Amino acid sequence: MEKRADIGVFGGSGFYRMEGVEEIKIDTPFGAPSDKITLTTIGGKRVAFLPRHGKEHQLPPHMINFRANLWAMKELGVTRVIGPCAAGSLQPHIKPGDFVICDQFVDRTRGRKDTFYDGPITTHISTADPYCPELRELAIREARKLGITVHETGTVVVIQGPRFSTRAESKWFSSHGWEVINMTQYPECVLARELGMCYVNISLITDYDVGLEGNPDIAPVTHEQVIEVFKQNNDKLRTLLHGLIAAIPDEPGCNCYRHLLDGRLN
Repeated sequence: MEKRADIGVFGGSGFYRMEGVEEIKIDTPFGAPSDKITLTTIGGKRVAFLPRHGKEHQLPPHMINFRANLWAMKELGVTRVIGPCAAGSLQPHIKPGDFVICDQFVDRTRGRKDTFYDGPITTHISTADPYCPELRELAIREARKLGITVHETGTVVVIQGPRFSTRAESKWFSSHGWEVINMTQYPECVLARELGMCYVNISLITDYDVGLEGNPDIAPVTHEQVIEVFKQNNDKLRTLLHGLIAAIPDEPGCNCYRHLLDGRLN
């Protein structure tokens, strides 16, 4: 396919549309992506936008075809991917409305199609540092320029969904010091790495998961609350995305593509 975009953006819960000049439908060897892809230009960069849940939020987290979504981006020529998402906080100091630029994940999903490498060549990629360090630094810098409360690191626990956590599960996650909980970061970021694309996550904190221990005034999260807080902060997110996209250099200064050069075992 002709190169149509440089940067890909996945929209999360509450972020379903981006103004564009063209909508295209792409078929992949792994099935259909979540929706049509919007092509636009931001800061002189060609951008492809895809809502990972679909424009009508018709796909729950465990039904998203992550492989098709990432493959479609790669087919368009995308080399950098921005993955904003709605997320819950597991720690008191990370508040609703804050942004977290995650640097680690813990996978608690099951049964998801999470690799392009099904053989016959066995391939092992490193996910020691799953997020692109260059894009993370740029996202942090742009958030600080805008006066957004941003946490420069954070571990996101990715649960299967579509249900939210029990109190016991949330307490367990929090006890490890992990900061963020979400349902879509895995395998999205790993699949981007397999295809040699840089990936950065921007977690927009919408709630305190099952509430805040010791504070009975903060109730467990609801889907309606997630969407409402995300909508309230959508303008901040869009402004951050525009600044980040404009700041991304033409040539990457990272090693996110390294596994394409090694890691295969015959």
